[in-house]
Amino acid sequence: MEELYKFITEQYFLPFYLIVWLVAVARYRTFFDTPLKYYPIYLMYTFLTELLGYLVKYTDEFQFFSEKKYDWHNVIIFNIYSVIAFSFFFYIYWKVLKSRKHKKRVVYGAIISMLSYMASLFFQDPLHMNLYYADLIASMILLFDISLYIKEKKSEEGAYPVKHNLMFWTTLGLAVFHAIFPYLFLIAYEAPEVWAQYQLREVLKVLIVFMYGTFMIGALLGKRNAFR
Repeated sequence: MEELYKFITEQYFLPFYLIVWLVAVARYRTFFDTPLKYYPIYLMYTFLTELLGYLVKYTDEFQFFSEKKYDWHNVIIFNIYSVIAFSFFFYIYWKVLKSRKHKKRVVYGAIISMLSYMASLFFQDPLHMNLYYADLIASMILLFDISLYIKEKKSEEGAYPVKHNLMFWTTLGLAVFHAIFPYLFLIAYEAPEVWAQYQLREVLKVLIVFMYGTFMIGALLGKRNAFR
C-alpha cells in the first residue's frame, strides 16, 4: 500500500493520462467525425509510452540495455513518441485549417520538423539522449501552426462560445506546453546544474498536467456543433 501511494504521489501524471483517456472515450460521440477522431488513440499511446518509460527506468524486466550504466535509459521511447505526437498534431491542424495557403505552410513545417529529427541522428545518440534541438524546432513549427489556426478563428463568427470547442482547449494546452517545454529540455542537457537546482523536472510535470487538463476540459465541455 505504501509503494502504491509513493507511485501515485511521485508519478501522479501517469494515472492522470488514463483519466483523460477515459473522459475522451466517454465523450467520443461529440468529436467522432471531426479531425480529432483519433484523439483517444493518441491519448492511450501517450499513457502506454509513459508507462513503458517508467517500467524501463525502475524495473529489471523491461530494460533495453545490459550495461549497468545504461540499464535505466528509456529515452528512445520518448524520441519515437515525439515524432509520432508532432506528426499527429501537424495532421490535425492541416485538417482544421481552411486556407489552402495555410495548409501548405503546415506541410512545409512538418517536412522541416521531420528533417530536423533525421539531422539530429548525426550528432545526437537517440538511444541515450533526447533529440532536444529537433524538439525545439518542432515545437516552434507547431506554435506557428497554432498561430495560423488562431488567425483563422478570429475571422470567423461562431454561434457557440469557444468553451464548447474541443479544438480551442486542445490548442490552449499545446500552446502553453510547447512555448516552455523544449527550453526545459535544453537546460536539462546543456545546464544540468540549473535543472537540478531549480527542480525543473517538477515544472515539466506541472506543464504536462496543465496540457492534459485542458484536453480533458475540452472533452467534457465540447459540443459537436461547436467544433472548429
